[in-house]
Formats: sequence, C-alpha cells, structure tokens
Amino acid sequence: MKIDQFVWLGDTSLGDTLLGDNSQDETPLPAFDFIPDLLFVFGHRELLEKEALTQKLVAAYPTARLCGCSTAGEIANESVKDGSAVVTGIQFSSTRLEVATVSLQDVGYSSVEAGRTLVAQLPTEGLRHVFVVSDGLKVNGTDLVKGMTQQLASEVTVTGGLAGDGPNFSKTVIVEPDGTVAAESVAALGFYGDALTIGFGSRGGWDSFGLDRRVTRSVENVLFEIDGEPALDLYKSFLGEKAKELPASGLLFPLSMRDRENSVPVVRTILGINEEEKSLTFAGDIPEGSFVRLMKANIDRLINGAEEAAVASSEGLSSSPEFALLVSCVGRKLVLKQMVEEEVESVSEVLKGPVLTGFYSYGELAPFGRNAVCELHNQTMTITTFSEA
Repeated sequence: MKIDQFVWLGDTSLGDTLLGDNSQDETPLPAFDFIPDLLFVFGHRELLEKEALTQKLVAAYPTARLCGCSTAGEIANESVKDGSAVVTGIQFSSTRLEVATVSLQDVGYSSVEAGRTLVAQLPTEGLRHVFVVSDGLKVNGTDLVKGMTQQLASEVTVTGGLAGDGPNFSKTVIVEPDGTVAAESVAALGFYGDALTIGFGSRGGWDSFGLDRRVTRSVENVLFEIDGEPALDLYKSFLGEKAKELPASGLLFPLSMRDRENSVPVVRTILGINEEEKSLTFAGDIPEGSFVRLMKANIDRLINGAEEAAVASSEGLSSSPEFALLVSCVGRKLVLKQMVEEEVESVSEVLKGPVLTGFYSYGELAPFGRNAVCELHNQTMTITTFSEA
C-alpha cells in the first residue's frame, strides 16, 4: 500500500478561494509519485462546491475513485484544519474497489431505501468492508444503516460518516466517485479481497447527568414530548442562556438514549428545532418509550475516548495499521476548541503513526464492538484502520 497526502487551499488565499470564482483556478495540483487507486477528499463545503479541485484530480488521475464530503473540520495526520481540503491518495497492491451512489431524490428521501439501493449496486463476491459518506442533514442515519445491513451479508462490516457544514447546518455535499460534488446524495466504497485487514472502533467520553426521562411522543428522528412535556421547552430549560443559540448549542449538550432499560446507550445530537411543534430533530431515531438523559463534556474524558477508539480499532490486527480514517463529531471539536488536535494526536500515538485523514461530522457510522452491527453514533471518535498484506 502506497499512501500520500496534501492540503489544498485553492487560490492564493483562503479568502480568494471562498469568495471568488475559482472554477478556473490555476493553482497547480501537488503530484503523487504513484498512480492512486483511491482519493479521499474531505473539505470545506464552499471550497468543494467550486469543483476546481475535484476536476483537477479527475484530470490528473482518471483511473482513481474519489470518496469524500464536506466537513466541520478536516484531519490531516495530526493536524485539524478549517477552510481547506485534505486529499489522501492510496495505491493498493491487490485490493479491489467498487463504488456506488444514490440520490435521495430518486428514492423519495427514504433513508432505508437509500441504504438498500446503495449497497445493492456493490458486487457481493469478495466484499469485505463498506465505507459510506452521506448527506448530513436530509438523511436519518439510523434508517440508512438499517437499509444497508438488510442488504449486506452479516460478515461485511460498515463504517462511515455524515457530511458536515461547520457549525452552520445549512447544506452538505458529497464527493462522488467520478469527482462530481453533489448535494442530497450518499456514496459507498466497497473493499474486496483477503489481503486487506480492517479494524474499527468508536468511543465517546461524554458524561450523563440528571434523571432518566422517558420519550412519550416521537416519530422516527423527531422528538415531540419527554415525560409528557414539549421536548423543545424542556430542552431549553436545561440550556438556559445557550438556548438562544440552538440548534448549534445543542452540540454541547447531546442526549444519551437507551431504547431498552438494559441496552447500551447511544448518543444523539440535535440537527434542528421546530418552534411551532416544540420538537427536536436528531441525526438518528429516538423511539417512543426509550430513555434519555442529558450529557455534558469533560475534556479529559473526550481525549481518553479517542484513545479507547484507537485501541479498539487496532485490536486483533496482525500488524500495525498503515492508514486510518477518523470521523469525529463536530460537537467534540466545539468543546475541545484549541485542544482539538490532542484527540487526533492521541489516536496517532496509540496506532503508532499511520497516515491519518478524516473529518468532523454530523454523525458517525460504525459497530460499537467487533461482533456488533453498525449503528449511527453522535459525539464519538470513530476510527477505521487499514493494512494490506
């Protein structure tokens, strides 16, 4: 496996890149010293939408498959960037790739159907792993995973993430395999062959507080009532002055959710609010009858959670990972602030220095453990590691 990486700022300055029309950007593309099979591209939404970068990549490497999305921050090895695009090229020795895309409009905005349609395009023979990048605002992540796992064999693992848009929650885009930058889309990358070893781990580090409260009215990922009270009113009472900053401030106070009393809790983050309905919209389902608790951040525990995810992603591997894909939640970035690179550095230290790339997301997709099924997570550090024999 050959791997190289560069950070793209487009034109001569970030301001020119984002404010000007760089569709004819003359900035030269840094060259890899090998022909990549795969190009991961994670970047600022407005920078990606100009398409100068993806057009240059397709022209320079016409046989490569692209995979990426807009972000709430880009990861380049041990650095966390904003307003850039991080491009990582990989050449495999014997691993085969297949790709698939689906437009949400074509499946009637059904996230379950999007998941089914997506993975149905991937040949089944030899399929080992699927990495998914999805629209971050129009997709119910729980249903997307449900549709995918219904269509895949049980031994095929799935990881990925929901695209971000900084703290804006306005629009997200996907970099499709042919270099198209598309809104309201989901893309999948299938890895084939026995030479590739894949690990994964997903951990949080948030602290729950207060009482368990029961969800008394919800529809899929929209929460209307908690303990018989309007969900938005109750949530605002928790946030105090920060309620004025919703939905962005909701990233700092996610909910821990258990759909059964003895089940492992997952974290759910707010994507939007509805003042008229007094409702909260989350990235994944909040079933009626489930139990929720408010959560708050502890910086040390967040960094420890990233370390634990790295340990889990390397367990059972016969050799150290050569490459790792990190998908961390935008909420973690907002809490960690200037310390955000510490969680990435902690991952690098545990994994002993593989090439790192990834992004800060609106949701993370991974199994909680090696023998578990894929789930939507929020507020986690989720890691997928790769090594090739």
